Amino acid sequence: MDYLDVARRAALEAGDLLKRYLGKVEEVEYKAKNSLVTEADRIAENLIIKAIKQRYPAHGILAEESGIERQGSNYLWIIDPLDGTTNFTHTYPFFSVSIALEIDGEVKIGLIYDPIKDEMFIGERGEGALMNDKKIVVSDALKVEVSNLCTGFIHTADWMVEENLRHFGNFIRRARAVRRDGSAALDLCYVACGRYDGFWELGLNPWDTAAGYLIVEEAGGRVTKFGGEEYNINDQEIIASNGKIHDEMMNVLTLGRSNNSRESTVKD
Repeated sequence: MDYLDVARRAALEAGDLLKRYLGKVEEVEYKAKNSLVTEADRIAENLIIKAIKQRYPAHGILAEESGIERQGSNYLWIIDPLDGTTNFTHTYPFFSVSIALEIDGEVKIGLIYDPIKDEMFIGERGEGALMNDKKIVVSDALKVEVSNLCTGFIHTADWMVEENLRHFGNFIRRARAVRRDGSAALDLCYVACGRYDGFWELGLNPWDTAAGYLIVEEAGGRVTKFGGEEYNINDQEIIASNGKIHDEMMNVLTLGRSNNSRESTVKD
């Protein structure tokens, strides 16, 4: 598919740029508490948008730093040029480029590139999921107690911090291990290829999950909201798993839910 070729080339070019900037960042700004942006984010995003617009000038764009430019199109490219900016700023080598294409309201293509490991994860609706052009599938873990799980924390809403601390405590008492790596896009890819058995998080944005949730589903996994409702990239909560431990994960999350109102937040 030509769309995928454009995304692949743009992600590779952006990934090369990020590697050149790693350890050499000069400009770091705060969008919100613990939500950073660097010159590398902006340059990589502009590079990706330019590549897409050269081929598809009428398509819409939703990008983390630039916002939305829909132009009335049924095609919307959803871009996170650097998922894991805090990691990148501290030269912690766990970050990624995420590009998804939504057509008529449904995500059809998801691509996530880890430039450090040179791993490219791809999902096409109805066509399965790949890592470096080899098919991937989710793990076969049957219970949380034998599972390796992951999550992330948002800092701009106190209720989310407190609630996820409860979730983290509940899972770490029940799972084999719980990790917090700092790139939701890669966390989802790791569920898709079986490195993780499950993932949950609060407060994510469409560019954080649009590509990754499709990759998980195409790898045979399950993605929902905390209560099992169908997931939408605009939702503020997500569980992704191999499917086999999904119901058990939902039960554990129920233990930590608060009654506070859910408010919209922004995550880097």
